[in-house]
Formats: sequence, C-alpha cells, structure tokens
Amino acid sequence: MEEKLMDEHEKLMQAKPVNEHDFLEVVRQGLSLKEIDVMTYSPLTLAYIGDDAYDLIIRTYVLNKGNMPVNKLNRMANELVKAGAQSAMMGVIEPLLDAEELAVYKRGRNAKSYTKAKNATIGDYRRATGFEALMGYLYLTGSYVRMVELIKAGLSERLDTDEV
Repeated sequence: MEEKLMDEHEKLMQAKPVNEHDFLEVVRQGLSLKEIDVMTYSPLTLAYIGDDAYDLIIRTYVLNKGNMPVNKLNRMANELVKAGAQSAMMGVIEPLLDAEELAVYKRGRNAKSYTKAKNATIGDYRRATGFEALMGYLYLTGSYVRMVELIKAGLSERLDTDEV
C-alpha cells in the first residue's frame, strides 16, 4: 500500500506543476478530478459545498480565538454558521457584491428547497441558502480572497453588535 501511494505521489509530481498552497487545485489534481464549469451546477449544489467551505473558514476563525474545550469552540462556530447568522451576514455583504456574485446569490436564495432549517424563518433560511450558494461559487472558482473579504465584512458587522 505504501509503495502504491509513493507511485501516485511520483505521478503527481511529474504531472503539471501544482501550487501546493491552492487547496482546491491540490484536491483536483490529487484525486484526478475534471474541471467543470461552476455555472452548470444547480444553486443547491453550490450551497451544498458552500456550506462546508464557509464552515471550515468559521472553524478556522474560531480556533484562532485560543485553545479551549472543543464543545466551547463548537458553540462559538454554531452561532456563526446557523441560518439566522448567515442571513444577517447577507444583509451586510449584499451591497458589496458584483453583478455575477449577486446573480449567484439570488439563484441560491430563490432555489426550491424541500427542507427547512430547524430554528430559522423561511426568509432567513432562503437568504442563508443564497449565502451558501455564493460561498460555494467563490470556493469552486478559487476566489478565496474574495470569499474571506466578504466573510470578514459580515463578521465585522456582527462583532460590532455582539461579541461571539
């Protein structure tokens, strides 16, 4: 097994050079994934991956608050990833979006989902789905700087009103 992994590593190294600091590119090359036009994905598919991409950024952000019990970290993260918080962030960042980002957000917001968040209004849930679709779009296009800029703007507004 170890020898097989070494062979795979060798093949990767001989393939087109990969920027080891570009997470998505490392994943694509390492798993031999094909490139797909992001705009062909449904808005709910973008929200599916965007939810996890946003969650990873928030967990990284919360982790930087200091070494503390995992349940406390989890509570802090959950406050920022729930639908109500994402909806509030959208209210802050929507004016900052360019035309394409706004279109992706609206596609996600207007998508017909057959599920509902446990503790959110329908409006909050739909805005949160649009937010997640936007995060998925930014993640899949490798627009990490833009993604973090928008999240930072949303977090800054939230942290001005109540410390997480």
